Amino acid sequence: MEQRLRRPGRQRVSLSMIAAEAGVSASTVSRIVNGHLNRANPQTVAAVRALLDRHGYRPDRIARALRRGESRVVAMLAPNLDNPAMGAIASSTEAALRAAGYVMILCDFRDQPALQDEYLEAMQAQSVEAFIIVSAVASPVLARFAERGEPMVFVGRRPKQTRNPVAFVGIDNHAAGRSAAAFMVEAGVRSPAIVHTARSSSAVADRMDGFLAGLHALGIPRDVVRIGFSPQLRHLEAGYETARGLVADGGWPQGIFCVSDLMAYGVYRFAGECGVNVPADCLITGVDDSPLNEWIASWLSSVHVPYTDYGAAILKQLEVVWSGAPGTDLLLPHRLVNRLGPSRQRAMP
Repeated sequence: MEQRLRRPGRQRVSLSMIAAEAGVSASTVSRIVNGHLNRANPQTVAAVRALLDRHGYRPDRIARALRRGESRVVAMLAPNLDNPAMGAIASSTEAALRAAGYVMILCDFRDQPALQDEYLEAMQAQSVEAFIIVSAVASPVLARFAERGEPMVFVGRRPKQTRNPVAFVGIDNHAAGRSAAAFMVEAGVRSPAIVHTARSSSAVADRMDGFLAGLHALGIPRDVVRIGFSPQLRHLEAGYETARGLVADGGWPQGIFCVSDLMAYGVYRFAGECGVNVPADCLITGVDDSPLNEWIASWLSSVHVPYTDYGAAILKQLEVVWSGAPGTDLLLPHRLVNRLGPSRQRAMP
């Protein structure tokens, strides 16, 4: 396979073109590109390298790997790619893998165990070199892959099905929940609520437990915290549905902790329909700190998750997995982004 590079507005540059201009064979240029210099004299090496530099040629590491029988392909499985958080993780990971000479295949399993298993088996048939599972759900094939030590990195959620240590990338979700609790109490909230989707997710469970633990440490008893749940997989609809249920059961709480920003958007939509002023009447706090917040959600204070840094962290964990070392956690720092401002915060009841 000939190595080529397209340059904007110019003819494709190939090894044959470099060879013709240098007056040597294409195989000679290929050996120089690949660092095999023992059969070329120094003058030829210098001339060829000068031409490669002038034409902006760079070797295609992926093509080279394919010739050696390596796939250089990594599969990422993620649910609900319409979620900005999932898109951010996928984008940063693809960039990191591409820079390292890999190609990433992206599959959306929509939080469905059967579809997740279908993609796992399909990607294995393509001889991918590793699997990146974002927000994994429990499924038979995933359990089997984890048990026999397939090269995998889990992102966001830890699997519950394996006895083996796994490589994980994420944040300390329990600490994130505690940060949200401290923020709400400091803002004056004394009757908070939580809205969430399936607690079977380790991320959701840890965020809720951290929030409740943080409230308790600050003097807010568990029995005053109202909890809204939705089985909806789509967080926008889940947020709207849980807010409606909370209001029907006891009116608007002073503050609502949402386990994701998308749920917060759904809560906010229902608040607007009810004429509730956010954040003056009800403080809504989320997790993710989506880039959309700066544009459309100045009312939303949220735990910032550094999704743009996930790609480098996932690549680092892949290297650990490929080395044969036991999987470990790689936790990235989080912080709560306060969009209230001092004056609005003091105005909270």
